[in-house]
Amino acid sequence: MILNPIAGKGYGAQVEPVLRDLLKEQRLKFDLEKTEYPGHATSMAERAARDGYDLIVAAGGDGTTNEVVNGLVGLSNNGRYFSLGLLPIGPGSDFAHNVGIPADLPGACRRLVTGEPHPVDLCMVTVDESASVYFANVVNIGFGGIVVQETIKREEEASGLALYLPAVFKAIFRSKPPRVTIEAGEQHLDLSALMICIANGAREGGRFLSAPEAKPDDGAFDMCVVQETNFLNMLTLVPQFRSGKHTEHKLVTMGRANHISVSSKDGLIAHMDGEVLCMQARKLDFDILHHELIVRC
Repeated sequence: MILNPIAGKGYGAQVEPVLRDLLKEQRLKFDLEKTEYPGHATSMAERAARDGYDLIVAAGGDGTTNEVVNGLVGLSNNGRYFSLGLLPIGPGSDFAHNVGIPADLPGACRRLVTGEPHPVDLCMVTVDESASVYFANVVNIGFGGIVVQETIKREEEASGLALYLPAVFKAIFRSKPPRVTIEAGEQHLDLSALMICIANGAREGGRFLSAPEAKPDDGAFDMCVVQETNFLNMLTLVPQFRSGKHTEHKLVTMGRANHISVSSKDGLIAHMDGEVLCMQARKLDFDILHHELIVRC
């Protein structure tokens, strides 16, 4: 079990004794280690897999899950992939929600025992045709990337909607939509895009259903593109993302594909599962690796 002690503004550290008791109640034999710096969970997950652990649990938010996933990529145990367990401790924990993990800690701990190994899709993004990294849930380009920047600045002061909503409104004022070219299956788009969401799961940002029809095991990305618009339209659109009703809006284009390319001469800012992916990328290529990740859910 890989626990992020600073997840949820330090909730990870506070809940550790309770977590240990809950795991013992489930009669689980486990080893628990705590992350100490960004990227630590990746090396810990890789080491745990090589040491022979069958179930490797990410106890934290989406950022912790992302690091653990990147540590498990390409590793197998006698031809089968390792199972990923999830304990949602961070403020968003959207991937855990999208695969059906209970939000409460006792329920999530029980699911480590009662859950079945379920194959889901692993997502790969290549930045500027060079470095490739993996993600489980969402990459959000433009508006979403700016929101994450703002939440990182304020995460010591607030949490939940008190953290996300002010960040959304700041992003509205900061957004300068880039001109982008998007290739997604048979779709070709050339426009100024306020936001481009490449989603494996339906929910991101703790409450926003950017791709309400997305399923993490169907072999395809769901794409949501919002074209440049004025301030008032942006204000009316934001609440619709919380309910998933934005998909029929005239400013929104939805799509599905297993390979998507987004390029721009203006530079792309993006987040990946709640962590900054890039600040000035010129091209992002997305590929689905169908059923390459096994989640105990």
